[in-house]
Amino acid sequence: MRFMKVLTKYLTFNTPNRIDFINITPDVRKVVDESQVKEGLCIVNAMHISASVFINDNEDGLHHDFEKWLEKLAPHDPIEQYRHNDTGEDNADAHLKRQIMGREVTVAITGGKLDFGPWEQIFYGEFDGRRAKRVLIKVLGE
Repeated sequence: MRFMKVLTKYLTFNTPNRIDFINITPDVRKVVDESQVKEGLCIVNAMHISASVFINDNEDGLHHDFEKWLEKLAPHDPIEQYRHNDTGEDNADAHLKRQIMGREVTVAITGGKLDFGPWEQIFYGEFDGRRAKRVLIKVLGE
């Protein structure tokens, strides 16, 4: 009889900047190793509506381009342009940026390792930093 293994862990981030991109691949690998899952799935998601988890290349120029591109699509200023900010908030742009970059990723686990394509890494994207936010890592499999 085979039993599915499940392991859940949380990461917490409190970035000093409003926008930041953090490579969390090493943290996710540690959780996969700890799970002892050989074949399964790893789900990683941002547990806050103004942050993101996504997969892409670990290249500083690309991260700079993401920030510039997102700011063009959903500029922070002027904050009065957003109805959401009528509530006293100033982070409507962060909600939109999260929607663009995504909430979560799922990565296959093969042979006990994250089964990535070339250059793929997992990132936490922060769009309204300077306060604590969590990321969920859940590993399921055999």
